[in-house]
Amino acid sequence: MHYGPCTGLAAVSTALLAMSRRMEVHDVLRTIVASARELLDAEYAALGVPDDHGGFAQFVVDGISEEQWRRIGPLPRQHGVLAAMLHQDAPERLADVREDPRFGGWPAAHPDMSDFLGMPIRDGEETLGALFLANKRHDPAGPCDGAEDRPGFTDGDEELLSLLAQHAAIALTNARLYERSRELTIAEERSRLAHELHDAVSQKLFSLRLTAQAAAALVDRDPVRAKDELHQVAALAAEAADELRAAVTELRPAALDDDGLVATLRDHVRVLDRAHAAHVSFTCEGVRALPASQEEALLRVAQEALHNALRHSGADRVEVALTRTPAGGAVLRVRDWGRGFSPSTVRKAGRHLGLVSMRDRASGSGGRLEVHSEPGKGTTIEMEVPGG
Repeated sequence: MHYGPCTGLAAVSTALLAMSRRMEVHDVLRTIVASARELLDAEYAALGVPDDHGGFAQFVVDGISEEQWRRIGPLPRQHGVLAAMLHQDAPERLADVREDPRFGGWPAAHPDMSDFLGMPIRDGEETLGALFLANKRHDPAGPCDGAEDRPGFTDGDEELLSLLAQHAAIALTNARLYERSRELTIAEERSRLAHELHDAVSQKLFSLRLTAQAAAALVDRDPVRAKDELHQVAALAAEAADELRAAVTELRPAALDDDGLVATLRDHVRVLDRAHAAHVSFTCEGVRALPASQEEALLRVAQEALHNALRHSGADRVEVALTRTPAGGAVLRVRDWGRGFSPSTVRKAGRHLGLVSMRDRASGSGGRLEVHSEPGKGTTIEMEVPGG
């Protein structure tokens, strides 16, 4: 594909508009990758966002099927040419990445790539991520006959990708600010729930005081009734202790790094169960520690799915299950028995319910996500990650 001046400008404009319409970080990452691949007519595209531990917090690909991505395995580490894009200001254009001395090979299921163009996405001095493009497609009408005759990326491609990266930095920064504002909203909701729990504790303690006073008044003239009242005191004290634990958990922010996925998710479910009319339960079977990016993705998908179930489904029961796969990965299932929906008719509604964001979180962590729902029969969200 060869863009003339007008066509190229229109294509860039379309790409930039697509990025500006997205608000969730994962949606923005996916749009940037797809736009870059289409704009530069590349066979493959990827975007990596670094974490603080030598890996990638998120890694989004385009041009590779979900099945291929699953077979490739865990997310790449920051090494070789990938690391270069995260630690330098300049782009990297290679005729054949396999011949670069920094190239360290690919997993067995990884597609073969040759010509390569990498571009850091920077906001001032901060590197937000890096774009990677591979295998420039040739013009079918041209003289190229095979991979060895690939035209490779050009100066014009590099200039176009640089322009896209500059606007990608703006879109990604805006998306992060949006998510931060959403986190603040969630914090306000947590505070409100904690206040409600505090009120519940106060009511329990008031009842406890009255019951204890009644028992004291009855202890001389009606010991049997006094004994019954004391049993009630014990029951109310136990309920108050439960409410206090829930309040403490609600006031404490989620500590995924400190407590791990299982404990954090269990605490989150316990709080929701206390705060909502629906019964929310959690089970876990054999799940061990996973890569940080996968634990983060599983937690966020669980939170989004629980939010949908408790706010929109009308369900009186929600189950969260985390199980270990034979290969050492994990499967998350969030199931409700609410009103459900028809997946084939909710493409637009799906964005409102966060389904696109959940799918992107799954794919960005090297996993998959499936949605099973039917009107009147509830919804099941299932996410699987391969582990590390």
